[in-house]
Amino acid sequence: MEALDALLNRVSLSRLVEPAPDAAQREVLFRAALRAPDHGYLRPWRFLTIEGEARNRLGELFAEAVKARDPQAPEAAVNKALGMPLRAPLLVAVIARLTAGHKVPESEQVLSAGCAAHGILLAAHAQGLGAIWRTGELSYDRHVARGLGLADNEQVVGFLYLGSVEGDRRSPPELAPADFVNAWG
Repeated sequence: MEALDALLNRVSLSRLVEPAPDAAQREVLFRAALRAPDHGYLRPWRFLTIEGEARNRLGELFAEAVKARDPQAPEAAVNKALGMPLRAPLLVAVIARLTAGHKVPESEQVLSAGCAAHGILLAAHAQGLGAIWRTGELSYDRHVARGLGLADNEQVVGFLYLGSVEGDRRSPPELAPADFVNAWG
């Protein structure tokens, strides 16, 4: 697939099934991530792959976080948290690893990790895989961060759900650049 095709036609796909990306596909995904803009060469990212039984353990961690936040949480909310990681055969937790006090502001380091996540999404699309970037309050929950083994200087940027596309691929909506671009001055 040509680069412009990937850039212009990538779309988030939430209906993902087995098989998960294989070893060769994963190598491409992570090589693409490592090409993210990186002011200062800090490499302010790392990734956790979550699959198989680990998806159930992540669901349990999500449910614990829901109950810790609200001991009276409805059963439906707890069950939803339990099932979240089961929506794809492979999840990748994208983690920003921040260096405090560096000339590169921490906000730029988080953006760099976000660009790494986008690289994975583009590489997934280019290989015919389905992917969606999911966040939400559990992505930013400290209980979840501790459960994933994150250090104090790390934060989850999001969870990338990856797999084979179930059904037809949808087309991205047509957006007019003129609606978003203005000349300054």
